[in-house]
Amino acid sequence: MADNPNPSPPADWRSASTTTPSLSVIVPAHRVQGYIRQCLESILACDLPNLEVIAVNDASPDRCGEILDEIAARDPRVRVRHLTENVGLGEARNIGLDMATGDYVWFFDSDDYATEGAVQAIVERLAQTRPDVLLFDYAREYWHGKVKRSVINDLFRVPPAPDVFTCAERPSVLRLMMTAWNRAIRREFLLGLGLRFSRGHYEDFNLTYPILMVAERISLLDQVCYIYRQRRRGAITKTRSQKHFDAFAQYDRVFAFMDQMGPEADQFRARMFDRTIWHLLVIIEADDRVPEADRARFFAGMSEVYRRYRPSDHVMPDDELLAKKYRLIVKNDYKGFERLHKKIRARKAAGKAKRKVKAFANNSKRRGMQVYYQTQLRRPIDENLAVYAAYWHRGYACNPAAIYEKAKELAPHIKGVWVVKPENVGDMPKGVPYVVHNSKDYWRLIARAKYFVNNVNFSNALVKRRGQIHVMTEHGTPLKRMGLDQLQYPAGGGTMDFDALIRRADRWDFHLSANPLTTEAWERSFPCDYEMLEIGYPRNDRLVRATDQERDRLRAELGIPEGKKAILYTPTHRDYRRDFAPMFDIRRFAQELGEEYVLLLRAHYFYKPEAEMWDRERVIDVSGHPSVEDLCIASDALLTDYSSIMFDYAVLPDRPIVIFANDWETYKLTRGVNFDLTEFPPGVVAYTEEDLLKSIRSGAPWGEAAARSRGAFRERFCPWEDGRASERAVRRVFLGENVPNPPQP
Repeated sequence: MADNPNPSPPADWRSASTTTPSLSVIVPAHRVQGYIRQCLESILACDLPNLEVIAVNDASPDRCGEILDEIAARDPRVRVRHLTENVGLGEARNIGLDMATGDYVWFFDSDDYATEGAVQAIVERLAQTRPDVLLFDYAREYWHGKVKRSVINDLFRVPPAPDVFTCAERPSVLRLMMTAWNRAIRREFLLGLGLRFSRGHYEDFNLTYPILMVAERISLLDQVCYIYRQRRRGAITKTRSQKHFDAFAQYDRVFAFMDQMGPEADQFRARMFDRTIWHLLVIIEADDRVPEADRARFFAGMSEVYRRYRPSDHVMPDDELLAKKYRLIVKNDYKGFERLHKKIRARKAAGKAKRKVKAFANNSKRRGMQVYYQTQLRRPIDENLAVYAAYWHRGYACNPAAIYEKAKELAPHIKGVWVVKPENVGDMPKGVPYVVHNSKDYWRLIARAKYFVNNVNFSNALVKRRGQIHVMTEHGTPLKRMGLDQLQYPAGGGTMDFDALIRRADRWDFHLSANPLTTEAWERSFPCDYEMLEIGYPRNDRLVRATDQERDRLRAELGIPEGKKAILYTPTHRDYRRDFAPMFDIRRFAQELGEEYVLLLRAHYFYKPEAEMWDRERVIDVSGHPSVEDLCIASDALLTDYSSIMFDYAVLPDRPIVIFANDWETYKLTRGVNFDLTEFPPGVVAYTEEDLLKSIRSGAPWGEAAARSRGAFRERFCPWEDGRASERAVRRVFLGENVPNPPQP
C-alpha cells in the first residue's frame, strides 16, 4: 500500500465538505489469534478506498503476525508493522499513530470488532460535522452471549445534542468510558497537542480525557459502532495484579494536564475528581483485580488521590452508600472500608449460595449423584488410572483410542479403562477394559482416576478433584462454529446450556489442536484456562503410516469389488434438519456414475439411515463401521459436504476430495463457519447433482487443478500431521515431558 494514498487536507479543511475524510484504524495485536481475524474483517467489510488499517504486531508469540500478513496480502488497505519485542498497548498505539496518514485516527483493540456498516457511518458523520473528536456508541458483548449497549445515548438525548459542541457545553462527556476505541480523533489535532499514550495499564486516560477538555468541536454518532468483548480471560480487568496500581500515575497525568490548562480547567475538576474516585473504587471492589496483600496499599493510594485532587468546591455525593465510602477514603480508614465491603459482598454471596444449593440438589437428582460416588470421592486418587471415552460413550474410537494405544506402549504403568453405554458393550475390542456408563464401577472409576481422556465432554455430574487431569481431544477441525461461537447461531446452539458447557470446559487441563485454524477457533469458542496442545490429531497417525497392504486388506473386508474406485460419501449433520436425508438421489447417482465406481455411504452418527432401494453392488452402507480411519484408507476418493473428515482425509496426499455444496449459503447462515470453504476448497466443488456427476465422470477430481487445491489445503490444515501426534500427547500428558513442536506450516 502506498504510504499516503490520500491528499493532505487543505488549510481550511472544515469547509472542504465535498472531500470525504480519510480514516486510519490502528490495531495493535498481542496474543489475540482467536479474535484478530474477525476484528480486521469487520473493519474491512466496507469498500471505502480512503480507509487504511495499520496493524502493529506487538511481538505476539502466537500466530497474530501470520494472520495479519495473510489479510494484508489480500487487501492493500492493510499495512503491517512487526515489532521484535513487546512494547505494550500504549507504545504500540503510538507507533501506529506515527505511521498513520488519515485525516482521522481510530484506535481499535484487536479482540473487539466493528458492527455492520459502522466504518461507513463513522466516515459519513466525520464528513458532515468535521469534528476534532467524534464519539460513537458501543455495546459490551459478554462471553455468555448477552449484549448490552452503553450509556452514550442516555447522556446526549435529553436534551438532544447539537451536531457540534464542546466539553464545557456538555461536561457529561467526562462520564463516558475513557477508552480510545469509542472515538475517532482528528490526527492533526491530536499531534498538535503532543499527547501520547502512556506505558503501563490504563494507558488511554492521559489522552482520552484531555482531548475532550480542549476540543473545539465534538460530535456524536448515536449508533453502536463498536463491540467491546468482555472476555472470560486475558483482559486486564479480569487479572489480579499489581499492574492496577498504574491507574494512579495515569490520573496524575490527567490532572497535570489540567494544571497546564490553567483556570479554564476549573470547570472540569469536580467531574474529573468524581470520575477518578469512582474508577478507583471499581478497581478495589472487584474481587479479581488487586491482590489481597496489596489492597491496603491501594486504598492508601486512593486516600492520597482524594486529598491531592479534591476541589475546594466539591460536594459529597447524594448517594448515601457512596458518601460513606468517600468519608472512609478521606480518613484512610482501610479497615472500616473492608468491613463495609465484606458486608456488601456477604449479602450478594448469600443469595448466590441459596441458588447454588438448590441447583446442586436438583442436579444430584437428575444425574444420579449417589451417596456411593460421594464416598468414593473421599478415597485417594489412583495415580496410574486413566478414563477413556469417545462420542458420548459410544465405544472405542477416534483420538482417545489412538492415545490409549500409544499409552500402552510408552506409559504401560497407566491402566486405561473405557466408559461405554450398555448397548455399545458388544462393540468393544477384545482385551480392552471397560465399565458401563452410570454403573457402580463407573462412579468408582471417575472418582478415583487420575487422567480423563475424551473427545467430547464428560457429564456435568462429574466432580473434578484437585490433582485430576482432563484431556479434551476433540473430534474434528471446526469448519463450523463451535462452543461460545454458536451463541450467534440459534439453529445450532439454540437448546445448548452455554453456562454448563463452559463449566465443563473449565475442567480441561489440555486441549488438542490439529492446525492453526483449530487453535484460533478453540481460543475464541472455549475461553478457559487449559494448555493448548498443537500436536495434530492422534487418530490421523494411522493415515500418515497407511500401507498398500493395509489398504488391500480393508477393501477386502468391506467387500469393495476389485478394480473399482470406492468413493466414500460422508454427509455432515445439518442443524436445520431433523433426519438423515441425502442431498441427492443416491440410487440414481450410483447408477449414473457407472460400473467403474462403488459408493461407501457413511451417514453422520446422529442419524440412522433407513433401508434404501439401492443396488447393493453399487452402494455399501458403512454407517455402522467402527473406524472411519479404516474407511479413509480403503477408499479412493472422498465425497462430502461440510464434514470435518475432509481435513483428516487431506492427510492422504494422493486421494481426491469432492465437495458438494448445494446448500452452502443456508449452512453458513444457520450454523456459521470459520472460513469460506468454497473460496479455499480441498478439490472440486459442485453445487448441483448434475455438476457433481459430470465432474466425477470427467475425472476432474483426479486432475492437476484439483491436486493443486488439495495441496494448498493440505499445507494449511495438515501441517502437524507427521504420524507422531499420539506420541506427543502421551509424553506430555502421562509422562510430563515438554515435547518438541511438530513441523510448522
